Amino acid sequence: MYKLLVLDLDGTLTNSQKKITGKTKEAIRKAQEKGIKVVLASGRPTYGIVPLANELRLDTLGGYILSYNGGEIIDWKTKEVLHARQLDPQVLPYLYKSAKKNDFAIITYQNQFIITESPDDIYVHKEAFLNKMEIKKVENFLSYVDYPVSKCLITGESEQLMALEKEMNHYLKGTMGVFRSEPFFLELVPNGIDKAQSLGILLEKLGMTADEMMACGDGFNDLSMIQFAGLGVAMGNAQLIVRQQADFITLSNEEDGVAHVVERFLL
Repeated sequence: MYKLLVLDLDGTLTNSQKKITGKTKEAIRKAQEKGIKVVLASGRPTYGIVPLANELRLDTLGGYILSYNGGEIIDWKTKEVLHARQLDPQVLPYLYKSAKKNDFAIITYQNQFIITESPDDIYVHKEAFLNKMEIKKVENFLSYVDYPVSKCLITGESEQLMALEKEMNHYLKGTMGVFRSEPFFLELVPNGIDKAQSLGILLEKLGMTADEMMACGDGFNDLSMIQFAGLGVAMGNAQLIVRQQADFITLSNEEDGVAHVVERFLL
């Protein structure tokens, strides 16, 4: 019944060490042998998803990378970009000023690099570690970023960032997406970007329906795809609202929750 297995990465596919366990990898491999295609759907930049995509052999067995929370979809076997959305460059000065006035760091991405004026920021280091990317210090963020970007990220302490999120959402209402993927990460993406919307585009291209899709996640940015999927699965460690909206709650990411649900529903 299910032909597509959609997996969030952090807190879902990977454990607290950011690794895919042997048990989870084996369960996914068996599903792939049955012809089920895997989609890795994450807020991470594409470069930060590639090592896990290759580890699961999406490059040879076929599968898809859905990066930037759905801002980009790539067929990882052919490397064809199936869908891409970028930020309006005219909004970058506002994003930059909003970060600077609060003494927050702002970053974007370029190939294997995280681009920022704040290379020593603790949260910038978290993002670099998460994605196995290098930090590249630039003197002036706005003058350096003269290329299309899919996402910016503002980092800072939770309470101050919450206030900025509210302020930016009010100012940017209807023009772009502003939300926190972690208490210390404020995601800034093109308007209407979310995992469900992008998965809808992918399903259309593949000639499939949402009923043929199983999606697993743990965070607020996974909620739309969990509601959209034929089988929406929340991890045991998921946010309460995500667990409440899911069709099924599996074990946590520390207990091979993905393997558990793959074995139960796909194998």
